[in-house]
Amino acid sequence: MRIRLDIAYDGTNFRGWALQPGLRSVQGTLEDALARVLAGAPRLVVAGRTDAGVHATGQVAHLDLDDAQVDRLTARPTRGDAQADPADRLAPRLRGVLGGYSDVTVHRTALAPDGFDARFSAVWRRYEYRIADRVAGYDPMERHRTTAVRADLDVEAMDAAARSLIGLHDFAAYCKPREEATTIRTLLEFDWHRAGDGVLVANVRADAFCHSMVRALVGACVAVGEGRLDVDDVAAIRDAGDRVPEVKVLAARGLTLTAVGYPDDELLAARAEQTRARRDRE
Repeated sequence: MRIRLDIAYDGTNFRGWALQPGLRSVQGTLEDALARVLAGAPRLVVAGRTDAGVHATGQVAHLDLDDAQVDRLTARPTRGDAQADPADRLAPRLRGVLGGYSDVTVHRTALAPDGFDARFSAVWRRYEYRIADRVAGYDPMERHRTTAVRADLDVEAMDAAARSLIGLHDFAAYCKPREEATTIRTLLEFDWHRAGDGVLVANVRADAFCHSMVRALVGACVAVGEGRLDVDDVAAIRDAGDRVPEVKVLAARGLTLTAVGYPDDELLAARAEQTRARRDRE
C-alpha cells in the first residue's frame, strides 16, 4: 500500500527536511511518529528536500507500507475513524503522536493512485518568499517567515526583473553548484506583489529547483529593488553563467514551499519514469 501525505511545517527549528545524524529534521520527526503508529522503519519519499529554516504549507511525500503495517493501520479503528478509509486514518493518528502545537503536521493521508511517486511524478513546485522592507515595517509576529530588508524596495522594478527570467535556461549563476548536477531548469512563473500588509511577496514556480536557486533569484530582485542592479542585469547575469557578488542568497526564513503539482492520474507512472531517467543521465 502506497500512501500520499500532505505535510506542513515551520522550518525554524529544523535542520532541513532530510535525515542528518544528531540533528533534528522534518523527515526524522515524521518517521519517528510513523514508527510509533505503524512499527517497523518507515521511510518517506518527498517531493522537495527543503533546506534548514525553510517552511512548507504544501509539501508532499509518499510512504510504502508492508503487510504488517497495513494490518496495524486497519486493525482496531479508534473512535471517530471506524468508517474512514484505512489510509485516511493515518493523518489523525500522526497528529496525535506529534502533539498539540507541533511545528510539523500531516494535514491529509490518502491511498496514492497507481504510479504515483511524490518526487518523480511531480511536474512543478511552487514557492513563496516574503520580504518586509521599510515600507512594510517590521512585525515581530511574522519574523519566522519574513525576511527584513532595510530599504525602500521598488516592487515594480523587482517584478519586471523577475518576469525577464521566465523560461528554460541554465541558472548556474543563481545556484550553488553540486557535482554532476544540472542547473538547467524551466522557470514557469516568477513575479512580485505587495500584500495587504505591505509585505513584498514573490511567487516562484518551476519544474524543479537547484540548490539555493529561489533565494538567489530573490536576492537578485532585491538588488534591483534597491537600485544596485538594473532590470536587464538579472537576465544578463543568468546568461553569463557566473555567480556575482551583487546577488546575495537571502535568508531561509522568508521561503515557503506552498504547492507541488502532479499530472492526471493516468500520466503519473510515465512522468515518474521520464524524470527518473533524466536524473540518471545527469
